Amino acid sequence: MADQPRNPGNAVFGFNDAPSTTANPAQGPVPSQTPAPVSYMPPPVITQSRMPVILTILVILLIVMAGINFYLVWTLQKNVQQGSTQTADQLNVMAHRMDASDERYAQLRGQFQVTTERLGMTQQELGRARQLAANIEQQQKQAVSQLNQAIAQKASSDQLSQLQKDSDSKFGGINSDIDGINKKIGDTNDALNGAKGELSGAIAKTHDELVALAHKTDRDYFEFTLSRGSQQKVGNIQVRLEKTNPKKNNFTADLFFDDKRTVRKDQAIDSPVLFYMQGAPSACELVVNKLDKNTISGYLSTPKGFFPNTPNVLQTRPGGGTS
Repeated sequence: MADQPRNPGNAVFGFNDAPSTTANPAQGPVPSQTPAPVSYMPPPVITQSRMPVILTILVILLIVMAGINFYLVWTLQKNVQQGSTQTADQLNVMAHRMDASDERYAQLRGQFQVTTERLGMTQQELGRARQLAANIEQQQKQAVSQLNQAIAQKASSDQLSQLQKDSDSKFGGINSDIDGINKKIGDTNDALNGAKGELSGAIAKTHDELVALAHKTDRDYFEFTLSRGSQQKVGNIQVRLEKTNPKKNNFTADLFFDDKRTVRKDQAIDSPVLFYMQGAPSACELVVNKLDKNTISGYLSTPKGFFPNTPNVLQTRPGGGTS
């Protein structure tokens, strides 16, 4: 058989090797065989780079991280705002409580000042009474001593009678002074008791009770009814109702007097609101005894005759006219 040309590709896989033709005597001649064709597969070739894919993945990761950071910053800012709001609310509540405490302290200080002034008057009168009693005792001792001396010297009856008359005259003048002092002390005690009655909560809740209170005390009373947001003249002051709270039974009002504005916040009903005006001998009181959603009713209490040209509750009929 003629030699076949050798294929380099087949040589790689050993397909160019001829099959053995050695005959086996036992089997006889071996027929010739044609080799099967083998296909050649070239190795894969990388034709494009992987860098764009990696860059795309990195960009996506950066976008995801930026979104997470934005969410965390937004959450932190929201929590800070909520904390700031809560802190501001707490500060407002504390400021409101401090304002209420300052107003209550001012009222108590005013009450204490009025009581102290009245007690000071009483102590002054008592001191004068003690001094007068000491003087009376000294004069009495001197009169007795003179009388004993006259008796011891056996003075004439005329001298003794004259001395007795002088002593009686002195004792009569002293007794007159004692009666005057006692009357002043009694008047002072009555005034002090009246002041104590005013400061101890003598509050009228109806018109009839207010009339009875006006007869008992040496003060003038002026009734009023005020709507929310409106301003009304009561006596010689102006009162404006800012708001009411029927659930808590309190109100907030503005008082205008002596060319100034005074705010009274969250005042309870049936509780006197004390304030002082120029020229007033004692404190003025504003009392609200009725309250609803939009109106308040009550009265203003002032020293007797402090508002001489304004009809008080004893001079005004229930219909609004003066008697």
